[in-house]
Amino acid sequence: MALSLSVASCTVGPDFKLPDMVMPSRWKNGSTSTKDIPVPGEWWKLFGSSELNKLVDRALDQNQELRSALARVETARALVGVQQADWFPQLNMKNGMQYERLSQIAFGANLPSGIALPETQRRRFQNLLELGWEFDLWGRVRRGVEGSRASQFAAMETVAAQRLTIAAEVARLYFLTHSLDRQMQVVRDTQTWREEAVKLQESRFKGGLANEMDVARAKTELELARNDHAALERQRGNAENALAVICGDIPSTFRVATNGHLPTPPKVPGGLPSTLLQRRPDVRAAEQRMREANAKVGVAKAEFFPKFSIVGSGGLESIGAAQFYDARSRVLTIGPQMTLPMFQGGRLRANLKASKAAYDETLANYRQSILVALQEVEDSMLNVRAYAKQASALNGAISAAQETHRLADLRYQKGLASYFEVVDANRTVLNAKLLAAQVEGQRLMAAVAMLKALGGGWE
Repeated sequence: MALSLSVASCTVGPDFKLPDMVMPSRWKNGSTSTKDIPVPGEWWKLFGSSELNKLVDRALDQNQELRSALARVETARALVGVQQADWFPQLNMKNGMQYERLSQIAFGANLPSGIALPETQRRRFQNLLELGWEFDLWGRVRRGVEGSRASQFAAMETVAAQRLTIAAEVARLYFLTHSLDRQMQVVRDTQTWREEAVKLQESRFKGGLANEMDVARAKTELELARNDHAALERQRGNAENALAVICGDIPSTFRVATNGHLPTPPKVPGGLPSTLLQRRPDVRAAEQRMREANAKVGVAKAEFFPKFSIVGSGGLESIGAAQFYDARSRVLTIGPQMTLPMFQGGRLRANLKASKAAYDETLANYRQSILVALQEVEDSMLNVRAYAKQASALNGAISAAQETHRLADLRYQKGLASYFEVVDANRTVLNAKLLAAQVEGQRLMAAVAMLKALGGGWE
């Protein structure tokens, strides 16, 4: 009977299929070439920094949020086993001893007159095996297992997305920290020049070659440089502390070596936009959540149909302990059972409606995740190109500003210009160099964002 029911069974509910999505044929802000090249799974190694490699490895090993996500994967994997258990017969042992006292009035009212009442106090002993086996005739269990597996895969993809986010954030903070080191070095060089300028103006003032305004202006610029340095120190400390937490370390014991060197951003062709559906772990996770919701629609539909199962129990049962193990104490009940929902007050219909609405929600989230992925890639490509143009323009601006500063200082030495021109030219050089250091770091961070937006490494 079990074999025949299994052969005749069907799976109700919709089979899952990916929704149609119109994907662009090329990137708006990318190159005209759609050539794709493999990128290693450890994509952060493209930047050629051994210190960055160590920090990312430490973060992927010690980050607490990632460990939490890994625990959720184990939970989802265990719940698959919970669902699969419904495929098999359920066998339980029931042992018990009950003390019973019957009502003499109620029991005696059913006996003919003159018949003595039997013993109304007794002890009932039971040692039974109880069997229950539901045949998955409509695929309710299969849909439940399908949904649990999709939930497990969604948790695994979420871990992959978490790893990608953590690696990208480590790289971003690492380059931010060294960009700030570069800016602090620029400010220190400017501060050294302005300290010499203060000494020079004080000497010229004593010799009658400069006025008090020139001395005050030189001191003002020196203090402003010290202010800029203090602000950059604060920003670097905050970035270093954030990096410590991501790496799972205590901020007070975590240090990133001061280094003003920044690598050259790697070139990463974006390939075809349609590849995002396979590369982005968050998109794959959204797809698995949609699969889970679709399976739950099938589970809700199966509740409308009758349930067929075999139930039974067998073992020993006696009144009193003396004859408990006697052959006459054996009991056995076994047979098929059908349960058909007749009236549930609209519960089944409402549950089906809710499951369909939940699927529509996951469908909208899936489409939204693709749109967000496309936007992030376009933004990162735009940023990479724009920062490259800014870096080129700033290099020219620095050369021009330095020449202006040299000429202003020469004019001041010859008495053809006021000291204000020298101060203004020096301020322009400082601003240009600070902007160049910022843009250099932002170019690297934009490259990190682009690799993350494209889904990290791929072969």
